[in-house]
Amino acid sequence: MSDEIVIEVGERHIREINAELQEACSQGKKIRVVDTLSRHNLGIGLPPGADIHFEGSVGYYCGGLNTGSRLSIERNAGWAVGEGMADGHITVGGYAGMSAGAAMNGGTIHVKGDAGPRCGVAMKGGNIVVEGKIGYQSGFMAHAGKIIALGGAGDSCADALWEGEVWVAGEIQSLGVDVNVVEPNAEEVAEVDKILKPLGLEDSSREWRKMVSGQRLWYFESRDASAWLMI
Repeated sequence: MSDEIVIEVGERHIREINAELQEACSQGKKIRVVDTLSRHNLGIGLPPGADIHFEGSVGYYCGGLNTGSRLSIERNAGWAVGEGMADGHITVGGYAGMSAGAAMNGGTIHVKGDAGPRCGVAMKGGNIVVEGKIGYQSGFMAHAGKIIALGGAGDSCADALWEGEVWVAGEIQSLGVDVNVVEPNAEEVAEVDKILKPLGLEDSSREWRKMVSGQRLWYFESRDASAWLMI
């Protein structure tokens, strides 16, 4: 008996595919998803403990609402990979489209290539690690959690942050509204290295820039209205 379950996507209805994925997760075997065709909404609401590999690229919202499965995507992912996930681990082998990790609450998303605009938008916990560059307005209104970019950041980085943190090694094209760049202490750097080490990305020689909220936008003041209009 095979210790792996193979699920073919092709042109089948997405509900049928996801129902098959849920059933496969209950069997405790590794799952390989083939012929993905960059289809949208694959692997939504996966349970804790499953191990799933997507061959090729996937479309929008792959791994959304993940509650603890481990997903690996061989190539690229469309918009909002891991959107709203509560736990688990998602690895994207290539590029992740706009809004990776949007509104996530926990777990880790590891992007081996670049990530598109608004990476980690409105995230509320967990970690996003991007080996390449994060796109414009990454970290927009992030309430909690960490976005860690090893290859720089685009324009308007960390715009309108709340209590989330954006860590960047490399060039930042421009900062967003109400952002402070602070010098991290040794304990904070050690915390980031602890996140990177299991991914094989720890490097003590990096020069980090840590971005946090300037807190001007936390409380609306009419005299600061122009700052709100810039968001």
